[in-house]
Amino acid sequence: MRGTWPGAARRPLLERATLSEEFFDPLMAAAVYDPDPSFCRWFVEPALYAFGRRRVMTALLSYLRAGTTAEIAGARRAWYCAHLPLRADRSPAYAPSGSRDPALDEVDDVVDQWLESSSTQQRERNASGRHDQA
Repeated sequence: MRGTWPGAARRPLLERATLSEEFFDPLMAAAVYDPDPSFCRWFVEPALYAFGRRRVMTALLSYLRAGTTAEIAGARRAWYCAHLPLRADRSPAYAPSGSRDPALDEVDDVVDQWLESSSTQQRERNASGRHDQA
């Protein structure tokens, strides 16, 4: 049963050129809270096409920075999926010419922020681990 419902939910989302704003937060939450790394893609991919890589990665960065331990782990799993290549033939979110606004997918600064936040968290974990051992 587990293997069928994500695909059934994903297909209609990918087939639409746009998604209502109301879909964004639930898609991100589903991606972050799903404990199976192979299934978070089923939620991230439609969000990438409909809302853009920048918005998806910014939401995941928020989970990384302010989430619970479980949310941080989920954001890390979903971050990997947020790098999926986007193809014009995969979604009507692209114009008939196969293009879309490049600003939707411009993420260099978000990636830099992710790397900095991850490094900071790692340093803090390492410092607290040494402190706990003392």
